[in-house]
Amino acid sequence: MAQFLIVGLGNPGKTYERTRHNIGFEAVDILARKHGLEFKKQLKFKGSLAEGKIGEDEVRILKPLTFMNLSGESVALVMRYFQIDLSRLLILVDDVALPLGQLRIRINSGSGGHNGLKSVEECLQTNRYPRLRIGVGDRDHGDLSDHVLGRFSKEEETLLPSVLERVVQAVEIWLDEGLTSAMNYANKDKNSSSPSIGEENEEA
Repeated sequence: MAQFLIVGLGNPGKTYERTRHNIGFEAVDILARKHGLEFKKQLKFKGSLAEGKIGEDEVRILKPLTFMNLSGESVALVMRYFQIDLSRLLILVDDVALPLGQLRIRINSGSGGHNGLKSVEECLQTNRYPRLRIGVGDRDHGDLSDHVLGRFSKEEETLLPSVLERVVQAVEIWLDEGLTSAMNYANKDKNSSSPSIGEENEEA
């Protein structure tokens, strides 16, 4: 049976909870809860891992506990140990280049300056893996790191449940129907009727 690995990127510890940079953690927490899967810290993988089935698929959900810029170490350890094919890896990650609530699934694209994706690419020695980018909105002013490590505004918080619900739905479609169907769902602008599936070599 094919094995899938879903990774939410974030930083461990209460200091970083509910920050923009940790929306990947939040998304996989909701996914695991929905399907009755429980995270357990596993030092040999440098992360917390939830294991079980979603539908008919054997799934592992990972939260690296290495801090963002070393996330790839944990991902690579799990990939190698369970011999998971690259096409069955999905990374969930925040993206400041997208407005809050907008989703994009890309494959074979650049890191966009995201330290977590840079680390994954370095440790896997490839960028040919799907990643689901979750828009967290760009900063109006000030330092980028302050923005991504900051918390959402009260207004933004009211939008998060529906955003995270769409993220979970996109992951479930990816598992059930494959990458193209997931892209058609996720890459469709909320206010548009047509999907915007990017070219494979797009850097955004």
